[in-house]
Amino acid sequence: MWKRTVFLWTLLHTDARRVWAALRHPLTPRWFKLGVGLVVLYLLSPVDLVPDVVPFLGLADDIVLVPLALRWLLGRLPAEVGGSTRGR
Repeated sequence: MWKRTVFLWTLLHTDARRVWAALRHPLTPRWFKLGVGLVVLYLLSPVDLVPDVVPFLGLADDIVLVPLALRWLLGRLPAEVGGSTRGR
């Protein structure tokens, strides 16, 4: 479990910084905070879409779903919070 968290942290380092900055921003909507909380719960939960005992596929669902969910949430943030990266 800890190895999975460390591995995902290295993959998501830049997105994690953006998420952290957005969570600390006073204009961040509540839906974003709830969404990030649900993503963290999914990551820490022993219940996965594909069990971890299945070789490669058990970890692959976390590696694919967590970054996709965070990028989707970050892409929908208002520009003043830091969600829009188009044009940068």
